[in-house]
Amino acid sequence: MQIESFYHGTRNNWAYAYDEKTVHLRLRTKRDDVEEIVAITGDKYNWDRYYAEYPMLKATSDGMFDYWQTEVKPENKRFSYGFRIRSGSETLYLIESGVYSEQPYPPGGYYDLPYIHKIDLFKVPEWAKEAVFYQIMPDRFANADKSGDPEYVQEWGGKPDLYNHFGGDLQGVMNHLDYLVDLGITAIYFTPVFEAPSYHKYDIVDYKKVDPHFGTNELLKELVAKCHENGIRVILDAVFNHCSERFPAFVDVQQNGAQSKYAEWFHVNEFPLEVKDGVPSYDTFGFYGEMPKFNTANAEVKEYLLDVAEYWIKEIGIDGWRLDVANEVDHHFWREFRKRVKAANPDAYIVGEVWSDSIMWLLGDQFDSVMNYPFSNKVLEFFSQSTTDGFTFSNNMGYLLMRYPKQTSEVIFNLLCSHDTARVLTRVGEDKRRLKLCVVFLLTYIGTPCIFYGDEIGLKGGDDPDCRSCMEWNPDKRDNELFDFYKMLIHLRKENKVLQRGYFRFLKADQGDQRIIYERIDEELHFTIWMNNSDKETVISHPMETADWSDALTGETVTPSDGVMNVSLEPFGYRILRRILNNSG
Repeated sequence: MQIESFYHGTRNNWAYAYDEKTVHLRLRTKRDDVEEIVAITGDKYNWDRYYAEYPMLKATSDGMFDYWQTEVKPENKRFSYGFRIRSGSETLYLIESGVYSEQPYPPGGYYDLPYIHKIDLFKVPEWAKEAVFYQIMPDRFANADKSGDPEYVQEWGGKPDLYNHFGGDLQGVMNHLDYLVDLGITAIYFTPVFEAPSYHKYDIVDYKKVDPHFGTNELLKELVAKCHENGIRVILDAVFNHCSERFPAFVDVQQNGAQSKYAEWFHVNEFPLEVKDGVPSYDTFGFYGEMPKFNTANAEVKEYLLDVAEYWIKEIGIDGWRLDVANEVDHHFWREFRKRVKAANPDAYIVGEVWSDSIMWLLGDQFDSVMNYPFSNKVLEFFSQSTTDGFTFSNNMGYLLMRYPKQTSEVIFNLLCSHDTARVLTRVGEDKRRLKLCVVFLLTYIGTPCIFYGDEIGLKGGDDPDCRSCMEWNPDKRDNELFDFYKMLIHLRKENKVLQRGYFRFLKADQGDQRIIYERIDEELHFTIWMNNSDKETVISHPMETADWSDALTGETVTPSDGVMNVSLEPFGYRILRRILNNSG
């Protein structure tokens, strides 16, 4: 065995408490190098009396490694442990002090989990595991109150650019709640709604005021209440990394320089404030001089922004926050943010915008989730063309699954596109069959799915600003068949908790083959999803002993032949099979 590939850590995503009684242990080995692993455990104060063994499951793999996992339920909320690793006739033990071959097991030097403290548990909102999100840019969704339109508003449906406004507002969302309910949406993520000069509102002037182009604070409160009546949660966009150059405190610094009482609110490199050769003399979002960066380590800034976060939860009733440019704000601030937000609403959902590995923010003291752009990149890479094989795709997804603790994976914010990327239909070459494969995967995968407004009716668009086109409300100009498809898949997910919380695993993902099979399974239901990511008709075969399968969408009985399930699929086709376990519904 290649012991150099062995890896286990005693924290983060390798050993963590999932709940008050359960600890998850993970171990990494070289791919296809190990046949069996058992976690050996005991109490450090009485090893023999509490000795127990827990077989580990090969949970997933990537291109280089296998990842093994098991659940331990210690009797005394603490335990010491090691790993017995076997390949053929060779058996090794991995413990904290090293790798050994002693039998029956090494006498000491084990890993230790001292105690499961309830206060230290990383808890995420249960409702987020069941949610189907819908992202809305208010200016582009629906214009219902033209009295609030800016003077320079453009005709609805025109070509978006970096600056134009189309007049969408909160009343427009209110008027179309029945549409979202019909689609099956259970949560909305709004891009910023606070007063700002731009249409997108990421350059905020007043953090406690809804932009008049969108409506009023009272209207937002009414909208949130109406959403709640319809079973829809609402989260808002927190732009706490930077503000507008028109933000009153920054205006004061512009006018009074180093003498301003707000001079320490921002990262000023030198006075006077100016932009020279495209580079501001103060830190900003990117190099945009009109978006100065907050000094969130400053006590006054911190209190101002935390008060804002608390205000919209307590006064308006929102259900959480999406955190813009979250990785550019200090960790101390986010720790205080979580305490303040969870005190106001313990069930609030906190989603950070981090585009890469986010484990630093997902250890229970900062965010519940992050926008899972690595997921969208790998899914679109696979389904937008037929050159990546199933083996590579499963490796990519396996690597992502092992990044975070399970409680984060269950609520990680999965998306196919957003206001910051090209639309999914454009990314797949406007091939609706490929789009449907992406959507099936999104809505049957582990995590919290989010749909960008208009994707469900076939909106297209390249990178920003092209992706931010106006919602189409003319039924004759919408892809109604695609809407029905989204609705069907959303309903399937909502009606089957196994698709929200069940175990995920690839069953077939081979080299040189674009066809895949994966499963979701819990104590009551077992789903298998079959996909043909190629332009040729095919029959996919896989061993299946039980005969009690049916098509999850049509109810048609599907029966294996001689222990093998054979599923015929058209080009870029899919099928979802379902069976009931233990006579449960």
